[in-house]
Amino acid sequence: MAQALRPNTAGGLFATDGKPHPRQDVLLAATLVLGITSFITAMFHHLHLLSSWTGLIGLLTGAYGQWISETTRERFGLIIGLGAAGIGFFLGMAHGGLFGGVVD
Repeated sequence: MAQALRPNTAGGLFATDGKPHPRQDVLLAATLVLGITSFITAMFHHLHLLSSWTGLIGLLTGAYGQWISETTRERFGLIIGLGAAGIGFFLGMAHGGLFGGVVD
């Protein structure tokens, strides 16, 4: 029961096991940046190329990050980034898609 009273001071911000996880941290940061970019640019119809591509890449990096993640903190951040990337990707697809939309 003494473990419950002692705070965990070892490790970094995302590593709750006290070990460094540089690959997972880079994938987490990339997924968050791509997801936020995709989500924000999806609000503008003329930026559908940027939102759909950043959303797609964010979904792929987030999925790989989930596959190799080792801690709950990493997974939590990846889920936030994946959600933002997914919303941005689907809105970008609805506004014109990956290749510029339908040619009339």
